[in-house]
Amino acid sequence: MTHHADAPIDDFRIIIPAGGVGTRLWPVSRAGSPKFLHDFTGSGRSLLQATWDRVEPLVRPDGVMVVTGVRHESAVRAQLPGLSTAALVAEPSPRDSMAAIGLAAAILANRDGDVIVGSFAADHVIRDAALFRQVVREAVEVARAGYLTTVGIAAGYPSTGFGYIHGGDSLGMPNAPTAVRVQAFTEKPDAATAQAYLATGEYRWNAGMFVVRAEVLLGHLEDQRPALHAALRSLAAVWDTPQRERALAETWPNLERVAIDHAIAEPVAASGGVAMVLGDFGWDDIGDFGSLAALLPAAEHDGGRVLGDHGSVIRIGATNAVVVPGSNRQVVILGLDDVVVVDTPDAVLVTTRDRVQDVKDVVAALRERGRGDLL
Repeated sequence: MTHHADAPIDDFRIIIPAGGVGTRLWPVSRAGSPKFLHDFTGSGRSLLQATWDRVEPLVRPDGVMVVTGVRHESAVRAQLPGLSTAALVAEPSPRDSMAAIGLAAAILANRDGDVIVGSFAADHVIRDAALFRQVVREAVEVARAGYLTTVGIAAGYPSTGFGYIHGGDSLGMPNAPTAVRVQAFTEKPDAATAQAYLATGEYRWNAGMFVVRAEVLLGHLEDQRPALHAALRSLAAVWDTPQRERALAETWPNLERVAIDHAIAEPVAASGGVAMVLGDFGWDDIGDFGSLAALLPAAEHDGGRVLGDHGSVIRIGATNAVVVPGSNRQVVILGLDDVVVVDTPDAVLVTTRDRVQDVKDVVAALRERGRGDLL
């Protein structure tokens, strides 16, 4: 089946898992207002809205489904007025990505048959949206052939913060020229291992993007995690009925918490059932204030970066500062290089650019102190 480059794909559905707090982006990102609800690029659109804008042209109207927590349901609806009522799946509590994606796929299979589903996280940044859609169309073609298909991101540097995908032989598919078989998924490596991966030219970053026929996904889940599969199928069977809430209350708290990578992608790759298409469209998951800085324009005179009102920030003798002003206060940095200052109405974070990964420890410390109001 061929499609015009810009036409919606009739049998394709998008799942946007909108979960995760982004603890390394505290105090902007919090449990009650996680990072996908924020504009971290200065574009005027939140990460969730940017994801919607990027994927919506690929599908027919009502072809996008969002899975989020019940506490974020109203915020998601407010940010996405084009999302139909039936296309928002609200989870009572986080059960990781396999439950979220599996439930959405099972609901879509019940409603629409064995459609192809693509899962794309709500909190990623992609620079070339048109090229992204071209890559997704290629992934859809590979999914038609029965593969669990992922998108391998071109690794810009030997990151120790991302998982990797080890690509193998070409699948030789005319409609998917970059498609290769996946040999294995690997965990976040140490620096030396990451360097070795890149030297081979066979490894790509794992961004957690998956495209697959709904029944293929659910079939793999049945093989690998039969109890989770049965529970999700039973929930999907009553989702569009008055029994939904009761079934959720009985079933959801007992679901296994497992990522789709561990539940399905890794074991299926070992048996040759996973393929990868190549994504060179510019990608980042904004995991911390260091990666945020890379997305913002640098000031010519001192390399500083500001997300927000530049007029509320003064930097004197302070090179490479990263500032997020959010309280209407004047922020002044005097004589300090490579600092990160995040100012919100009820909390101020001051750290250095080489300690941004440790912001998650601040969240843990606040939790220990019983400061749930700041989480």
